[in-house]
Amino acid sequence: MARVDFYRLIRDPVERVLPAIAARILDGGDRLLVVAASAMQRQAIDEALWTLQPASFLPHGAAGSPDEAIEPILLAGTLDTAPANGARLVALADGAWRDEALGFDRVFLLFDNSRIDDARATWRALGKADGVELHFWKQDERGRWSEGP
Repeated sequence: MARVDFYRLIRDPVERVLPAIAARILDGGDRLLVVAASAMQRQAIDEALWTLQPASFLPHGAAGSPDEAIEPILLAGTLDTAPANGARLVALADGAWRDEALGFDRVFLLFDNSRIDDARATWRALGKADGVELHFWKQDERGRWSEGP
């Protein structure tokens, strides 16, 4: 069963939220594929993984690089259902749903208010699908997360 976590970004952009999610994933011993179609967004995420928390660098690299297989976090412009780093968790950082994501154990769909209608349509479609567990997380104005609509 695939678990899909919808993260509605109210206060912070994805490059501030994703490192916290990625840190928890790495702490759990898992690997992560991060997908963002925009090269500029991937660059912002790359910089955030290096610098957001000065005391803790999150090891990562780009898909297609020589070391992609050893990277715990792999940044990619497209979704590969068999990423080189063997990740079973995927973050759709650009807010765009890709059906292939259901091939992963867990999916993080991060979106802001500009993609709210797309996220709602995806929620409805996945709610009708068998074998999909849905969770919704919303950020408040203070940056705290709560589960529920």
